[in-house]
Amino acid sequence: MVLDLNVSMREKNNIPIIDLEGEIDVYTYPKLSDALKIIFEKYPSTKDLIINLGNVRYIDSTGLGVIANGASQISKISNGYVTIINATPQIRKIFDVSGLISTNFNLYDNEDTALNQINSKNS
Repeated sequence: MVLDLNVSMREKNNIPIIDLEGEIDVYTYPKLSDALKIIFEKYPSTKDLIINLGNVRYIDSTGLGVIANGASQISKISNGYVTIINATPQIRKIFDVSGLISTNFNLYDNEDTALNQINSKNS
């Protein structure tokens, strides 16, 4: 059974946010890749991007690679960060084991905490 990935984009406090629902795998990763491309075109100098994984049930290495590529892009563009929010314990563990958290990733429990941390960092 192939599950889909629903992607929506919004902005809060001038910070782009991508909300994801479903599975991120070899079949669905192009939707996330397209969303990242749109975000970087719309916000060419953004220093922060939030990716909400609250409704993501599964992510494979392909999906992790797309997010890592997005983090690499934002780092090159503006020395910025990708902030992951609402990840399940299983998905948090994937990020921890991958070593991505030690690069330009942040991981927070929820959107309010992430926005507060980003705003305090940028003030």
